[in-house]
Amino acid sequence: MKRIQSIAIAALVALTLAGSASAEQTKPNILFIFADDMSYETIGAYGLLDIDTPHLDELAKRGMTFSHAYNMGAWNGAVCVASRTMLNTGKFVWNAKSTNLKSYSQENRMWSQRMGAAGYDTYMTGKWHVSVSAPSVFGVAKHVRAGMPKQTPAGYNRPKDEEDYRNGWKPWDKKYGGFWQGGKHWSEIVADDGVEYLKQASEADKPFFMYLAFNAAHDPRQAPKEYVDRYPLDRIEMPENFLPEYPHAEAICGKNLRDEKLMPYPRTEYAVKVNRQEYFALITHMDDQIGRILDALEESGKADNTYIFFTADHGLSVGHHGLVGKQNMYDDSVRVPFMMVGPNVKPDSKLEAPIYLQDIVPTSLELAGADTEGVDFKSLLPFLDEDAPASDKTEHYDSVYSSYIGTQRMISKDGWKLISYPKIGVTRLFNLTKDPQEMNDLAANPEYAAQVKSLTKELEQQMDDLGDPMTSLTSADYQGK
Repeated sequence: MKRIQSIAIAALVALTLAGSASAEQTKPNILFIFADDMSYETIGAYGLLDIDTPHLDELAKRGMTFSHAYNMGAWNGAVCVASRTMLNTGKFVWNAKSTNLKSYSQENRMWSQRMGAAGYDTYMTGKWHVSVSAPSVFGVAKHVRAGMPKQTPAGYNRPKDEEDYRNGWKPWDKKYGGFWQGGKHWSEIVADDGVEYLKQASEADKPFFMYLAFNAAHDPRQAPKEYVDRYPLDRIEMPENFLPEYPHAEAICGKNLRDEKLMPYPRTEYAVKVNRQEYFALITHMDDQIGRILDALEESGKADNTYIFFTADHGLSVGHHGLVGKQNMYDDSVRVPFMMVGPNVKPDSKLEAPIYLQDIVPTSLELAGADTEGVDFKSLLPFLDEDAPASDKTEHYDSVYSSYIGTQRMISKDGWKLISYPKIGVTRLFNLTKDPQEMNDLAANPEYAAQVKSLTKELEQQMDDLGDPMTSLTSADYQGK
């Protein structure tokens, strides 16, 4: 497989590079656009929600979309920290947690550093949230943001009812700061930075690696009023799997977890609709900023030799299953949108093969001819090669694993998902083919006992293979901190 993959990579890169003047100039540019808290369902072109994302829709038509891209889990409540650490190290979740990032970056092993060593100008703007500084690993880093825009007390436990909404926090009110801190919306600043850099890159000889990281669609879900007005509440549909309260919420993440306190308990239709209205508005506003970046790429003259990747660090519930945050194992939280556009990428192609969002790392490194030693994730380039063996695609990952601290473990395989809550001895089983909304728990049905046993065994094997600090699902012995 390695030899076939190497041949495919060489062929792809050779085609991409053909006709250019110098070795450095012929390498493809990499434009990585990264969202925060953005569920797989929030792309209009996917037809899952009534949401406006025209620029991302167009990107999906131009390239390849992976419908089942996952995040591998988290070792604390800030799921983005684990996701972004995995992304920038190329390490699986527990390897990423144990990696000494200061030493790792000093050895020039971070994603951007590997790209730089391959002859790339490296540029970053926006959300970082990794424990080494962005300026230390990128050639240029502008407007590096913390984990989230500052939330205010008024942004929590809302809205209780219509009167509370009328008298309370508004997403377009700049006095609350957050995305408005500094006077200009942070999504617009990411786009400004990206457009500015692309104007400079149009005159440069070296290839570029751009890491454009939006804080959207993380809370506080703030957007200009005209974007909120595009989503009157009668346009917002309630999630089919809505619950006023998830029965295991306290055990799996805690009702006092920051994310879960954004919306009142018990969840109401009104509160869910308002929160989803603001979520969609922030995504549509970000989509317009992405459109500006894509226009600037075209104007730069570099588009034909550029691979564009779009994804998010994890999803978000916003009312699904009675949950609000991303600290759970349901698809709305662990699955993200994922698109790849560029030379030799078949337009409007859709793949259901399970991947991890961090597979972008070896993919881009191989396109750049960069070092991939020590990278745990797998390249997606075999999916671009029509002559690659089918097994390289269908068995990219035999199963998908995810985790959350010491309270949740998950495995998804062949259309089935098993979720384990070891500390309370609860197992949940879903047939994703027949029940994509994960509403019908089959774990207690004797007819599926063998399925539960098989997936539990495989999940525990995955835990062993990945160095999971939880030694057993039955003992719930968690060695993490």
